[in-house]
Amino acid sequence: MCEKSDNLFGTDASRTGQMKSADGNFDQVEISECRDIVPTCNTRLYRRRWLILCLFSSYSLCNAFQWIQYGIINNIFMKFYNVSSFAIDWLSMIYMLTYIPFIFPVAWLLERKGLRVIALFAASINCVGTWIKVASVQPDLFWVTMLGQFACSFAQVFILGMPSKVASVWFGSDEVSTACAIGVFGNQLGIAIGFLIPPVLVPNVDDMNELAQHMSVMFYITAAVASLIFLLVVFVFQEKPEIPPSLAQVALRDVPTAQYSYLASIARLFRNKPFILLLVSYGLNVGCFYAVSTLLNRMIIEHYPGEEVNAGRIGLTLVIAGVVGSLLCGIWLDKTKTYKQTTLSVYLLSFVGMVIYAFTLNLGHLWVVFLTSGLLGFFMTGYLPLGFEFAVELTYPESEGTSSGLLNCSAQMFGIAFTIIQGKIIDHFSTLAGNIFLCVFLLIGSIMTALIKSDLRRQKANSQPQTEVNSVSMF
Repeated sequence: MCEKSDNLFGTDASRTGQMKSADGNFDQVEISECRDIVPTCNTRLYRRRWLILCLFSSYSLCNAFQWIQYGIINNIFMKFYNVSSFAIDWLSMIYMLTYIPFIFPVAWLLERKGLRVIALFAASINCVGTWIKVASVQPDLFWVTMLGQFACSFAQVFILGMPSKVASVWFGSDEVSTACAIGVFGNQLGIAIGFLIPPVLVPNVDDMNELAQHMSVMFYITAAVASLIFLLVVFVFQEKPEIPPSLAQVALRDVPTAQYSYLASIARLFRNKPFILLLVSYGLNVGCFYAVSTLLNRMIIEHYPGEEVNAGRIGLTLVIAGVVGSLLCGIWLDKTKTYKQTTLSVYLLSFVGMVIYAFTLNLGHLWVVFLTSGLLGFFMTGYLPLGFEFAVELTYPESEGTSSGLLNCSAQMFGIAFTIIQGKIIDHFSTLAGNIFLCVFLLIGSIMTALIKSDLRRQKANSQPQTEVNSVSMF
């Protein structure tokens, strides 16, 4: 990526940040030139990066919506399919279970084939899953809806760990954390819509034929949206920019693909003690979020019978507050680079928010639940991009997809365990006991986060001496 040149663009262009094209006109570009004594390395930011990020967020949104669309109206699907609450819980937990065995081959495929192939797999499999569910609207076809949900859960494996990879491949060092937060935003917004829309589209009615019609409407809308997004991915999604956006990416592109060993990378990550601490603490935090989200309908209905719609709105409040938290944390990281301090602060506040939520849920006032859910969501959901970005810093130059995939694998395992155990505690004791169970593990995760040694390797790679940055923009 380095050329020996005294002036890569000519005297005038090098001073103004413009590049002269074949027709004699000057194209606006965003360029960073790193000069050692002789070599010249250039980076460039393309405006197309925002389109790629938006498209990724869109198919992530569509997939995340389907994760929670059953759980938030758990009692209605129980009645329609005549199955247990635990069976409906598995329609959410299948997302977690599927991720664990498939993330390793998908991460390997990402390194071998790149982002575009992964995006095509994600959008196409998600689309297939939505159409399978369209055919499941009969009381005796629970297995079909489970099959469709399995397909969507398989698509999620190609999505969940990608925000940090998309951000690193397309965005500069001063905006990569914000871009990662926006990538996570798509997933969070999908969950928020999943909390809000199903209770509205599928009301709790006794007539099974009418209920089937409402379910069909929801499934057809989802399938139409997934199909449109798939077509956009086919024709719009691009593998990577021609010129890398940061010095860290320049260095990675200079490493021949043949020299990369996925198994060796995994081995190095498991020898990285700060990453192992983050791996477990991230799993504890996000696993708690998965359990709270999956069991939210049951917790709300127990204390506020008949409030299915408000249960969805409470879930919406939890996630929307988290979206705001994610974006603010991403911007803060880009400005300050205080990865450990910010991650630890948000983790501790997640613990505090969970304690407050646990002890106020049964007070009998829905407005209090809305307030405490928003507080909990702001920090617990806001933690997601922090974990991704902190992991990339601790593990550079290892692949972002590999580190993020391992974080999510940890989260899925803890999510399954917490959901099952908390559900049993709620059934045999109370919702308060179940939520205290989660508080204990959030406290443990906070302590583990405090023990992480902050080694910001990517920042060191992006802070090479004698670096000059000239900024404009190119599509």
